[in-house]
Amino acid sequence: MTPDNFTTFIYCWIILAIAVFIMLMFITAPYGRHTKQTWGPLVDNKTGWIVMEVFVLVVLFWFVFNGKNPQSFVNQIIIAFFAFHYLNRSIVFPFRLRTKGKKMPVVIMLMGMFFNLVNGFIIGYYLGNFKIYDDAWMRSVPFISGTIIFFAGMIINWWSDTTLINLRKKGDTGYQIPEGRWFHYVSCPNLMGEMIEWGGFAILTWSLPGLAFFIWTFCNLVPRAVSHHRWYKEKFKNYPAERKAIIPFIV
Repeated sequence: MTPDNFTTFIYCWIILAIAVFIMLMFITAPYGRHTKQTWGPLVDNKTGWIVMEVFVLVVLFWFVFNGKNPQSFVNQIIIAFFAFHYLNRSIVFPFRLRTKGKKMPVVIMLMGMFFNLVNGFIIGYYLGNFKIYDDAWMRSVPFISGTIIFFAGMIINWWSDTTLINLRKKGDTGYQIPEGRWFHYVSCPNLMGEMIEWGGFAILTWSLPGLAFFIWTFCNLVPRAVSHHRWYKEKFKNYPAERKAIIPFIV
């Protein structure tokens, strides 16, 4: 694929993200607390998470290792950042969940795999064929600031996930109102943290593929957070009125 064709492909992918964003503002994806029986066959929740999330690493490394670029030290660091997030998301996180018996539609798992196929491709192909970051990039403002933002978002995401997981004691199946730290401001600081994380990744790579990944993250997670926020307010009459969905004081 030529650089021009690759760039065109990414712009088309971004346009699709915007279309998906509009759709998701009206249709809630049926997994997690929003799972429905009407979306076809179901798969175990943990199995679905593992399969669709680990897939992005398979795709990423395939394109990196089959590309023509030698991987510089900085390239390897960037790949490690990406892999670190997805190793947690695909291996660690699913086994921490206390959602025994929960299911997700197979179609959602397949859609997640497609999403990860394309995103793994654009990041992997970019690093494997088009971009070699030199050592000086580690001292640049985008890399340093982006790395700080990336790990700040990761910490917010992990802390918030832990808070949500610990709300449900062993054997519990119900939901409670989460409290503390960023939950004081938004209903979904876990999603906010992930959005911050990939915003940092876009900055530290200073690349169109990184930007596209952030845009897709935004377009997926903002509607998801809005749906969660609406669900909380409908389920709990005493839900804090001052909380927003995902961006403090705004959304």
